[in-house]
Order: sequence, then structure tokens, then C-alpha cells
Amino acid sequence: MLNKVTIIGRLGRDPELRYTQSGSPVASLNVATDESYTDRDGNRVERTEWHRVSVFQRQAESCANYLVKGSLVCVEGSLTTRKWQDQNGQDKYTTEIRAQRVLFLDRKGDSARSRGADEEHENPGRPASAGQDGRAGGGRQARQDTPDEALGPAFPSEAASMDEVPF
Repeated sequence: MLNKVTIIGRLGRDPELRYTQSGSPVASLNVATDESYTDRDGNRVERTEWHRVSVFQRQAESCANYLVKGSLVCVEGSLTTRKWQDQNGQDKYTTEIRAQRVLFLDRKGDSARSRGADEEHENPGRPASAGQDGRAGGGRQARQDTPDEALGPAFPSEAASMDEVPF
């Protein structure tokens, strides 16, 4: 049997970091993937799919420290379904990706999504990596040592040349 998932997408919001009762870190990510295609009538159809992702241990803390809304990530993991009861006693289910590996795909210095660029613009006297409390990163740190090579578009809809992909 095989239960393996790989997605590439962008975060819809900042990661949420929490700790279990035993003190283990868990990060929750909301990742958007999209696809676009032309239907039978020649109309362009775009569809976005949202994925819930749970990340554990040291990797969870890395995600919370380095990723922000809009970050491009590759998530590898497995699908899991959790069951719980709502306030009315009804059974509810959630399917999510239990991440085994999260790759940060944004290039170094890529995008105005990085908070450091915004903070430097708003606070020119303070280093870009300093938060409101003056500590480096302010809970978020800029990534380092990422390749400057072009990674291509995050989604097929971002590249006109990919409109003819046969799948």
C-alpha cells in the first residue's frame, strides 16, 4: 500500500505554531495549489484547491520562523483523516497532509512577501531583520543560502507557455 502526497503551492496565511501537551511543536499550514485549463467550449477555467498541512517537531519551528503568507513550498507527506464531534454531537471529518518534508522554494530576496523588505521600508533606521521588539527576525527570519536560479512558475496559470501541456 502507498499513501504519498506531493504538492507545490503558496501559503494562504502565516503558519500557526502550537505545542502539544508534551511540548512537541506542531505547525499548521494552509497551502493553495491551482490549475487552469481550457474546457470543451474554449473557455479558460481556473481552479484553486486548498490543502491543510500539519508539520511536526523541528521542521514545524522552521516553518513558523521562515515562512510567511505567500511563500512557495513543496510539501511531501501522507494523507490522514481525523474525526471529531462538533457542538451538536455530529461527527465531523478533516483530511489533511501530514508533512514528512517541507521544502522552501522562494529564491533569496524574492518578492515583497518577505517581511524584512516591508519593515526596512517602514523603519529605515532599523535592520530589516529586526522585529518591533528589536530582536532579529521578530519571530520571522529571512532565509539564507538559497539558490538564485530561476525555479519557474509556481502555478501553470503563471506561465503562458504551459497552456499547451497535455495533462
